Amino acid sequence: MLGNLDNGVIFKKAFTNLVVFKAFVRDILGIDVDVEVIETEKKFSPKIGYIDFELDIYAESKDKKIAIEIQKVEYDQHFDRFLHYFLMLIAEQQKSAKQYEISQTVYVIVVLTAPYTISEKNGKPILDEFLLLDFNMQNIDGEIRDLYGHQFVCLNPNHPNQNTPQKIRDWLDLIYQSIHNPERPALNTENEGIRKAIELIDYENFTNEERTASKNKEANRTIVATYKNIRNIEIAKEGIKKGYPNEIIADLTSLSIEFIENLKEEIRNTKDELL
Repeated sequence: MLGNLDNGVIFKKAFTNLVVFKAFVRDILGIDVDVEVIETEKKFSPKIGYIDFELDIYAESKDKKIAIEIQKVEYDQHFDRFLHYFLMLIAEQQKSAKQYEISQTVYVIVVLTAPYTISEKNGKPILDEFLLLDFNMQNIDGEIRDLYGHQFVCLNPNHPNQNTPQKIRDWLDLIYQSIHNPERPALNTENEGIRKAIELIDYENFTNEERTASKNKEANRTIVATYKNIRNIEIAKEGIKKGYPNEIIADLTSLSIEFIENLKEEIRNTKDELL
C-alpha cells in the first residue's frame, strides 16, 4: 500500500531522494541536474523582500548555475504565493545595488493535489494538468531569445489531458494514485524514478518514526481544515446578514454557491422558528 503523497511528510520522503529528485526534474523540465544536497524547509538570510518565506524542497546544482524548488500544496491561492516564491528566488541573486547579474537559472515546480478553484480574468475556469510560465523573451516575429530560461511549472493530476507526454504522465499518475488508489495503483514501474518513489512510499517500508510523523501531519492538517471551515462559515453568515451577493461570499470564503444557498435557508428557518 502506498503512502499518501498529499501528506507533506511522505511527499518529502520521496522527493528528497536523489534518484527520485533527479528523475522528476528530468522528466518534468527536460534537464539533467547534478546535485549533492536536497534541503527541506529552506529559508534565506537575510529575508527577501518583506516575507520570510520557506521552501518545501530546494536544491542547487553543483556548478551553482541551476536552482530548483519543488512545492506541494492542496490549494491554489490564485497562484499568488507560488509566483511570489518564483520571483523571490530570482531577486535573491542580487547581492548589492550594483550587482544585477542573474547567474542562476531558477526552476519552480508546484504540485497541487486538489482541483483548481480559480479562473482566468474572463471567468473561464482553469482546468489544466500542466501549466508553464517561461521567462524568456520573444521578438515581434515570435522568435524566442534565450536570455534567462527561468521556468515556473504547475502540475495538477486532477485535470487529466490526453496530450500530456508519458514521462510527465508517469509522475501525475504516481501522485493521483497514491491519494485515490493506494492499495492497487496502476503505475509505470519501468521509469526508474517512479520505481524508486514507490519503494520509498510503500507503507511497509516506513519506520515507526516516519509513520508517527505522517499521522501527526495528517492530524494537524485536519485540525487546521476544520478550524478554517468553521471560520469561513461564520464569515459567510455575516455576509448573508449584510446582504452580500452569493458570488462575493463565495470569493471571500471559498464555499460553494450551493452551500451558501443552503446556509441562507438554514438562517431563514431559524428566524421563522424564533417568531
